[in-house]
Amino acid sequence: MSVEAQAFSVKRAEVEFHNFASLGEPDRAMAHYAEQNRRRGAVIRNHLAFIGEMTPFLEIGSNVGHTSYMLANEFGASGFALDLSADSLRHGIALRDAWGLERSPVRVAGDAANLPFADGSLKFVMAFQMLSQFMDMDQVFVEVKRVLAPGGVFLFAEEPLKRLLSARLYRCPYYDTMRPWERKLSDWGLLGYLVRDVIGAHQEESFGIRQNHTMGLKDWHRMIHKHFAEARFQVFVPERGWGERVVKRAATRLDPHRSEWRAARLLGGALAAVCKKEGSASELSFDQARFETHLQCPDCRGAMIRDESDTLRCPKCGYQASNEGGVYNLLPAREKAELYPGDRADVIDFSLPSHDARLIGPWYELEGVFGNKYRWIGERASAKLVPVKAGPQRLRIRGHASDGHPVKLTALANGSQVGEWTLPRAGLFLLEADLPAAAEHRIDIHAGPSWAVSSDDRVFTVNLSMIRLVPRD
Repeated sequence: MSVEAQAFSVKRAEVEFHNFASLGEPDRAMAHYAEQNRRRGAVIRNHLAFIGEMTPFLEIGSNVGHTSYMLANEFGASGFALDLSADSLRHGIALRDAWGLERSPVRVAGDAANLPFADGSLKFVMAFQMLSQFMDMDQVFVEVKRVLAPGGVFLFAEEPLKRLLSARLYRCPYYDTMRPWERKLSDWGLLGYLVRDVIGAHQEESFGIRQNHTMGLKDWHRMIHKHFAEARFQVFVPERGWGERVVKRAATRLDPHRSEWRAARLLGGALAAVCKKEGSASELSFDQARFETHLQCPDCRGAMIRDESDTLRCPKCGYQASNEGGVYNLLPAREKAELYPGDRADVIDFSLPSHDARLIGPWYELEGVFGNKYRWIGERASAKLVPVKAGPQRLRIRGHASDGHPVKLTALANGSQVGEWTLPRAGLFLLEADLPAAAEHRIDIHAGPSWAVSSDDRVFTVNLSMIRLVPRD
């Protein structure tokens, strides 16, 4: 039985998460993206001779498109930034202004397992930290190979390597939400010997984003050579404190080639690979003013045209995607309708102005920037949701708990309790509960204990950024 590359519930979680988190704290996020670009640029420069011509390029899983902006401005390449989250790509235009950039990629929302690009239309495809979000990576490799021209190159990096030396006891959060004893073990380089997967996986998993951390070096090697004629590899082995430093140095000394490959098998880490498609490279022209010639319809795989209203259309099946804030959403029509519901009675998205009409009260004023719009609540708040789709429904609540304030949260639907949770850690949370059938749901959220600050006369518990109904899986 074939494995689904990525469940629809995971796609929904990724779209919601990246809209919220991509530029939620702009200064911090931009510093993080700049650091990522420094590392990624070094990987690209290390393999420039093997990569060759990079225009037209495609970055898949590009988030806000920061690495695509780097490729366009530092390397002079032209091409596309693609992500499942149209919102992230739209928010990413802020990078161009903040960093004083002259050139931009064409920004396209799309699915890496169903790329909206014509066969052999690209010279270079890159991906960072995204292959591990697919349960069946083979489907992504098939699509990348399809859209690459003969002799084209696929570069991926920052993909986790399965670690042998670990008891795999639990999933660990990111450093800033660790408990004191976890931080101490992390500083000593010992925490990796206890946890499942990679440090930080807990946050994505708790939000519904499933990650595939089953690939060791041999698995990656087998996958790459199944699809590509040549490849170059780079491994990055962690050295967090003496606990990992000692093992890494010993494993490197024992390796017959004095390489870090044996250390990578023991301690895990990250892999970068540059893979070349068979065939002789040839000239491939790219005119950014006519970028649509490289695209194909995500529904029927027909050729796309662009009309004078800057809308992409498929003459074959009638599919269309307008320019929405600089982004063309080329997800399959059925997925696009569900992942981007817009102003709908079963969704309260605080980043949309229309959300206010479905709040009952009491709520504090709207705060935040870009997709990270939220409202604080005190000990209770209420809202109204109306199902628009048939079938059993689940309540989905997204919010954030503050550091130092553990919270107990209870949700009621039409007066009946449907869920109760304790949030022991600070940070983003996502809660779900089954709902009884009803034509309309009054949702009451109770939270506590409350807390206050001396400069404000309000009391606080958590802040909330989305409340919605989703079909039960």
